[in-house]
Amino acid sequence: MRSSFRILATFLFAFLLVIASGLDAYGAGKKTVCTITVNSADEKEAMQRRLPESQYEFVELVEKGRPDWMRSSCERKVQCDALVISGHFNAGETFYSDRLEVSDHLAIDELERASCSGDCPGIFSRLKEVYLFGCESLNPDATKYSSAYGESGRSRMRRIFADVPVIYGFSSAAPVGPTAAMLLNRHFDSSPKQMGTGRVSAGLLRAFSRNSMTTARGVGATGPEAQERANICTFFDERQSDAKRLSFVHQLLQGDRGDMQGLMPRVEKLALGLEPPEKRTVEVRQALATISSDQLSRDRFLAHARSVKEPQERSRRLSLARELGWLDDGQLVTEQLALVDSLLARDRLGFAEVGLACSLNKDGSLEAERHRLRSRDARPLPAGHAAVLGCLGDTDAHAQALRALGSSRDEDVQAVQAYLRHRPLDDPRQLREVASGIARMPSSDAKVRAIDTLATMRISDREILGELTRAFARASSVNVQRAIAGVFIRTTEHRAEIADVARRHRLDKPGAGGAIDALVR
Repeated sequence: MRSSFRILATFLFAFLLVIASGLDAYGAGKKTVCTITVNSADEKEAMQRRLPESQYEFVELVEKGRPDWMRSSCERKVQCDALVISGHFNAGETFYSDRLEVSDHLAIDELERASCSGDCPGIFSRLKEVYLFGCESLNPDATKYSSAYGESGRSRMRRIFADVPVIYGFSSAAPVGPTAAMLLNRHFDSSPKQMGTGRVSAGLLRAFSRNSMTTARGVGATGPEAQERANICTFFDERQSDAKRLSFVHQLLQGDRGDMQGLMPRVEKLALGLEPPEKRTVEVRQALATISSDQLSRDRFLAHARSVKEPQERSRRLSLARELGWLDDGQLVTEQLALVDSLLARDRLGFAEVGLACSLNKDGSLEAERHRLRSRDARPLPAGHAAVLGCLGDTDAHAQALRALGSSRDEDVQAVQAYLRHRPLDDPRQLREVASGIARMPSSDAKVRAIDTLATMRISDREILGELTRAFARASSVNVQRAIAGVFIRTTEHRAEIADVARRHRLDKPGAGGAIDALVR
C-alpha cells in the first residue's frame, strides 16, 4: 500500500513538473509591445533598446501616410500585450504631433470605436499594460481638462481600456520625449527589464515621481461602471445602426433624466450627424417618428431645457429638440427668443453670451421677430447688451457696440470683439471711426484687445494705417506696440514706411522676438 502511494506521489510530482515547465515555456514566449507614435519616438526607442529582444517584439501600428491605420492594424490581427501611445494630448480629443509636417494623429473617438465595436480583439483583448505618454492623459479633473463629452481623461481611458490591469499616464503635464526617455533609462537601470506583466511597477512610478505619473485600472466587466460603458459604447459600436441608436436614445428620454445627463453630448452628436431627411433609411425615419410622437417625453425634455441656467447648454438642448421633431422652425425661434430674453435680463454679458446670440441668428431667422423681445428702454445699453441686440439686427445697438470698442473696460471690449467676429465691419467710414477711437485710447489691456480685434479685419485703408503708425510712435507700452505690429503684418500696404517707424520707435530690443521683429524683417 505504501509502495503504491509512493509511486502515485512520484507520478503526480512528475506530472506537475511537466505542467510547470509548460507554463514556464508559455510565459517565456515573446511579448508584443504595440506602439502608436504620433509625435516623439523617444519613449518607444528607449524601451526597445533596454528590453531583451529575445523576450519582446515591438510593432508600430501607425502606417505613415495612411489615415485609416487603426482599421488596418485591426485587420492585421496584431496581438498586443502592452500598448505605448506617444503624442501631445491635454485630455482632449486627439493625440497629435507638434511638428507641422506630421499629419499622423490618433483620434480618441476612433480608439473608442475600435474598443467598443469588438472588431479589434488583437489590440485590446490581451492587453496587460497601457502607457499613455501625453499630458493630462489620466487627469481626473474634468472641470479643467475634459473631452468634448465633458469627461476627464482618466474616466475615458479607463472605459476604452476596459479590464486592462494597469494603465500608466499623467495627471498633469507629461515630460517631453527626450526627458521621458532619460527617465525610462533610469528606471531600467535600477529595476527589472520587463513589461506586460499586469503588475504596477513601483520603480517606474519612482522614476517619474516628479512628473505626475499615475496609474489606473480599466473598467471591470460588472457593476455600474460596466453598464455606463455599455451605454456609451452604443454610440460607438459600428454593429449598431442609427435606427437602433435612436431607439436607445428614446429609452433614455423616457427614463430618469439623471441617467441621460452624461450621455447628452453623444445624443446631440448622433442627432446632428444624421443623414438629411431625403437620404434617411425607412428604419431611421420610423425611429424618429416614434420619438416625435412621444408627447410626454417631449414635455419633460423641453421643461428641463428651459430650466437650464447655462445658456450654451440650453441652446444645444433646443437644437436637439428640433432634430428629434419636437420643435418646428417657428417653435424653435420662439424658444431661442426666450433664451435671448433671459440673457438680456442679466446685469452683464460677456464674450461667450454675445457669441451665442450671434450664432443663434446666423441665418437671420430672429431679426424679423426681434420685436417680440421684452422692451428695454435703458439707453445707453451696457456693451454686452448692445452687442447681443446688434447680433439681432438692431442698428442703434450696433452703433453703441462700436463705440464700446474704445472703452477702457476690458470686459466691454471682449464683448464687442465677439460681436465683430460674427458681424465684421464692411463700412469704411465706420471702420475709420472705430480705428481712430482705438488709437486715441490710453495704453491698457483693453487697448491691446481692441487693436487685436482690428487685426482680424486685415486693414488696408491708408488713413487707418497712418493713425496706427502715429499711435505706434507715441505708445508707452510695448504690448500696445506689439498689437499694432500684428495689424501691420496682415497688410500689404505701405510696409516700408511702417517698418521704418517700427525700427525707430520700438520699445523692446531688436531680437526680442514677436510681432515687431517680424514686422521689421
